[in-house]
Amino acid sequence: MPDTPLLDGVTIPADLRQLSVPQLRQLADELRAETIDAVSVTGGHLGAGLGVVELTVALHHLFDTPRDTLIWDVGHQAYPHKILTGRRDRIRTLRQGGGLSGFTRRSESEYDPFGAAHTSTSISAALGFAVARDLKAQDGHVVAVIGDGAMSAGMAYEAMNNAGALGKRLIVILNDNDMSIAPPVGALSAHLARLLSGKAYLSLRDQGRQLTRRLGRGLDSKITRAVEHARGYLTGGTLFDQLGFYYVGPIDGHNLDHLIPVLRNVRDAPNGPILVHVVTQKGKGYAPAEATTDKYHAVVKFDVASGVQEKAVSAAPSYTKVFSQALMQEAARDERLVAITAAMPSGTGLDAFAKAHPSRFFDVGIAEQHAVTFAAGLACEGLKPICAIYSTFLQRAYDQIVHDVALQKLPVRFAIDRAGLVGADGATHAGAFDTAYLGCLPGFVLMAPGDEAELVDMVATACAYDEGPIALRYPRGDGVGAKLPAAGTPLEIGRGRVLREGTRVAILSYGTRLAECLQAAEQLEAMGLSTTIADARFAKPLDRALIGRLARHHEALITVEEGSVGGFGSFVLHALAEDGLFEAGLKIKTLTLPDRFQEHDTQTRMYADAGLDAAAIVAVATGLCRPGQAAWRHAMAGSAALRLVPAHSEGPRSLHEAST
Repeated sequence: MPDTPLLDGVTIPADLRQLSVPQLRQLADELRAETIDAVSVTGGHLGAGLGVVELTVALHHLFDTPRDTLIWDVGHQAYPHKILTGRRDRIRTLRQGGGLSGFTRRSESEYDPFGAAHTSTSISAALGFAVARDLKAQDGHVVAVIGDGAMSAGMAYEAMNNAGALGKRLIVILNDNDMSIAPPVGALSAHLARLLSGKAYLSLRDQGRQLTRRLGRGLDSKITRAVEHARGYLTGGTLFDQLGFYYVGPIDGHNLDHLIPVLRNVRDAPNGPILVHVVTQKGKGYAPAEATTDKYHAVVKFDVASGVQEKAVSAAPSYTKVFSQALMQEAARDERLVAITAAMPSGTGLDAFAKAHPSRFFDVGIAEQHAVTFAAGLACEGLKPICAIYSTFLQRAYDQIVHDVALQKLPVRFAIDRAGLVGADGATHAGAFDTAYLGCLPGFVLMAPGDEAELVDMVATACAYDEGPIALRYPRGDGVGAKLPAAGTPLEIGRGRVLREGTRVAILSYGTRLAECLQAAEQLEAMGLSTTIADARFAKPLDRALIGRLARHHEALITVEEGSVGGFGSFVLHALAEDGLFEAGLKIKTLTLPDRFQEHDTQTRMYADAGLDAAAIVAVATGLCRPGQAAWRHAMAGSAALRLVPAHSEGPRSLHEAST
């Protein structure tokens, strides 16, 4: 007779605290199946969540959440946690418009005490919770769960060093699913972990320390160090002991008979920070995930039985793929080119570069700060480093960009992927701010292609540029179907182009909203508003000659960008003011991402919500220049003030041809 389903009876964690270990094993199996089924409908992060099913069950079984604080690092492994914490009825809305976030989120549930989506923040946040607990004379446990990949980031060690020095009661679970240094996990290690986390050993350890303190600080230090090193040789915990943590492990993260006694001992330990080393298997329990290299880390919708993922059909390659192929061409021509990424080789398209040029490719782990300064060192020695990092992750290395690159005028090339809105990953991954935070730095060149063909030229431009730092930004998703050039041609720095000439409205686009601007122009022409479309190409240095002509010869000037307030539009306004071009009657509007964090949804809906689609551009233009009214500045009508540069002409595509 089959077991009675248990998951249906668990609506909050308190419901599973009365279950026996055999029942918890059954619950874990049901939870894994529910996670697989839900993600097959929505897509999202799967492998990491499957790897922590038993750990999630054990933690909520033993700790009094939400009174006890449980913080998940990054949050992409938290889907099982969401199912157990009152959100099962909404789990199939994951990453959908109006649905659950793909990460932990304070506003979503009291069981998410700290929002996360960027890595390596959990221990720092947990220490903050622990210190606040003690300052307020409260009790309760604080637990942080962090993956071994996240431990490659320096922030994790900074937090552990601080926590060890403070000696606060804090539990860190190291979820190790790929650590090559981990010793074998089995009954012996589980037995040792249980002994070394038990009250008897901890009490004896503390008594020994008190005795040796009476004999002198020097002797105390030597004896304590000898004891801890001896234990370290058995358990592998020396590194964490030196940071001030009591190390327990490694233990099998899928064996509840091992997990529960150890976590109970750790929960009941009296004082100090403790690290529990748990070894898990990413993608555990789902054969298609276990069989793949990435363990189904992130997936689109898929068939549960076969594991086959749905593939979107597109006539155009993704911007990431175009960047990858263009960089490969440049690397074949120039042996000085080296590529750097921070734990995202496939996400940035550098996996192909790594296969073709393994000695010139560097994945530095989750360490964006190091990646930037490492690139600066390479540039000092005459190499041509290109740092491919998502816009939202590059934020983590801002001081290094300022101090180690810009201040020294070093020719580091930044390939900024996921610029603009990213859809289902939401606000935490939106590339909204790079134009603003890089554009204020002296000597930086900033580029954004209008389409994938222009991206090829911008890769060539970045690789050829040696006078200082240069960055190109491009979005997530597919191109618009532009014909790709056989090889990239370096652009003239700071020169834009005119794609369509009109007389009343000028739309100046920076980035891949260009296609929406062209659609808007068609609609405006049909309404009787003659429209010029210009592609800025560069946010810094600006094509001030082009901006001046657009301002002088049109009724209205509209800038459009996939970035925040304070970016390209602000730079244009500043240039107009400096050049004295705010002439009487000139109407100006800057279209940017809204000054708020946008909720996750499809990219199309998010851009419509931001007012950056063709319909919104048309509405703004007609609000500034009403159709049917007499055109402003008739004296300029029919003049040769602007000459078109075709979007993909065979001529010199790098020149601004509005100069005569």
